[in-house]
Amino acid sequence: MTRVEAAIARAQSEGRGAFIGYLPVGFPDLETSIQAAVTLARNGVDIIELGPPYSDPVMDGAIIQEATKQALANGFRMRDLFTAVKAISDQVDVPVVVMTYWNPVLQYGVDRYADDLLAAGGAGLITPDITPEAAGEWIAASERTGLDRIFLAAPTSTDERLDLVISSSTGFVYTVSTMGITGERTALDQAARTLVDRLRARGAARACVGIGISTAEQIAGVIDYADGAIVGTALVRALRDGGLDRLAETTRALAGGTPSARFDTGN
Repeated sequence: MTRVEAAIARAQSEGRGAFIGYLPVGFPDLETSIQAAVTLARNGVDIIELGPPYSDPVMDGAIIQEATKQALANGFRMRDLFTAVKAISDQVDVPVVVMTYWNPVLQYGVDRYADDLLAAGGAGLITPDITPEAAGEWIAASERTGLDRIFLAAPTSTDERLDLVISSSTGFVYTVSTMGITGERTALDQAARTLVDRLRARGAARACVGIGISTAEQIAGVIDYADGAIVGTALVRALRDGGLDRLAETTRALAGGTPSARFDTGN
């Protein structure tokens, strides 16, 4: 069992779903972004998802794009990612996965990236813009290092595509709640529940839902059928508007949505 899988299992043993929190590295500055991730872990997040800034963030909504642009303007470099992962891992015992577009990994060197992430204490990668059949080098590197490789499944994915994503992923399958970019939404699509049902029917052990989740009520709705909920924009907004104190408050409020009757341990 990988560290990510263990974190999800631990949450379920406590009668709740897993809470996965995303923040960009380097926003509003590198040191604050490190303390922000630590704040997530200390206020209810089970898995930390870090996003290195990228110049062409095709999947990111306006608030995250604004944050990553600021990080890049502040001089973010790829080495800062590994510095951040190590600093976070030294302070909290919560798995840190990196949500990254593929081009920066390729430019850095796939094996070098995997080795440096492992050495820093990282747990794996979420790769939104590369499909398993194009990720042979990364799959080999992840098998060598034991890092999780988390691929995405979308509501439009065919059954054949789901089979490939399930067989290629470790940790969990990142289940896209709705087509489009990240951001806060007033309601989540029924498509997310249908997609999780399809993934389970085809053998997926763990499915966590992301994109558009911004309230404790939405988390509770997702946890009713999925293994975990992924929140990004609401956390980035809290950090932007109110610093670490607001982030801690928002994280605790969101964590209140994770208990579910589906995970009732009988205690």
